[in-house]
Amino acid sequence: MDKKRIFLASPHMSDEGYEQAYVKEAFDTNWIAPLGENVNKFEEELAEYVGINTKNAAALSAGTAAMHMALKALGVGKGDIVFCSSLTFSASANPITYQNATPVFIDAERETWNMDPKALEKAFEVYPNPKAVVLVHLYGTPAKLDEILEICNKHDVPLVEDAAESLGSTYNGKETGTFGKYGIYSFNGNKIITTSGGGMLVSDDTDMINKVRFWVTQSREKARHYEHKEIGYNYRMSNILAGIGRGQLKVLDKRIEQKTNIYNTYKNAFKDIEDIEMQPYLDNTKPNHWLSVMLLKENSKVTPLQIMEALEKENIETRPVWKPMHLQPVFDGCDFFTKDGKSSKGEMSVSEDLFNRGVCLPSDTKNTPEDMDRIIGIIKGLF
Repeated sequence: MDKKRIFLASPHMSDEGYEQAYVKEAFDTNWIAPLGENVNKFEEELAEYVGINTKNAAALSAGTAAMHMALKALGVGKGDIVFCSSLTFSASANPITYQNATPVFIDAERETWNMDPKALEKAFEVYPNPKAVVLVHLYGTPAKLDEILEICNKHDVPLVEDAAESLGSTYNGKETGTFGKYGIYSFNGNKIITTSGGGMLVSDDTDMINKVRFWVTQSREKARHYEHKEIGYNYRMSNILAGIGRGQLKVLDKRIEQKTNIYNTYKNAFKDIEDIEMQPYLDNTKPNHWLSVMLLKENSKVTPLQIMEALEKENIETRPVWKPMHLQPVFDGCDFFTKDGKSSKGEMSVSEDLFNRGVCLPSDTKNTPEDMDRIIGIIKGLF
């Protein structure tokens, strides 16, 4: 008999059927379109959840689309420099190139694995006038926002928060995604809540959010005929997917609780294995623990690949830590800064070290206690 498949992170619909009710409403009203009541309400309800003006969220087709529109709203264009976390998924950086701008990557620090404020300062010494800073809250763990905001404000450069992985995470009690000029969330199928595919852009600038809504509906002017004075995009979220999102939002707090329990279960299980530590976080933060990630000591007798292969043999999904953007072939030639300054090829950065020694563990909220025991038992058996 085949062994049960355990996923890294998969969609988890509510037991109460909230999602189906909203989707049924869309079908009953025949509102199967990229706009509608679910879209409007999802925007309002998410904005309310993260504590901003309910008019200040735009539901889009993907988190990547939200990042693209944030950069466009900031006027990022050809020849501009944009600072970006290196330890992240490519969707954080790709939209910089959509705007014909140049990404400059910033190393991570060890206390949260997020953008290092000291490395950011070094980048400003070489590039004093970047158009924006794109900060990622890695795996749902908030970055050092106070320090990074202080640097951005000192240089009068706007911050864009890539909170794709950190919806529901807080820093000093405030939601990630609401500290910068723009914040983006993702509802991809593996995120803490999902709309299958989708994203949200938030800002304290109501007028610009309205402008984004105009751009993402093909920049169609108010006229009887189809009139376009600007280039537009087909980035709006569908009414069906927004219905799923509304239902998912009702169980977000429950999912955060479940993700946190998974993280703590791993942490407690591995506390006596000196070679293992879990991703750290600051005392003044509350991560959503979207993914629980372990780090092996440099001299560990067990390698990340051995752990991933052992679990794979048992039909259990894992993943390496994100390969840093400054090491990606597509971004070859882009500058990269560590806390010591501009980095040369061949130097070991914090980002690369975390990539080499980290493993993303199964963090599916449908995992049973038996599933967790199975995963943990396999890993412990290697040490």
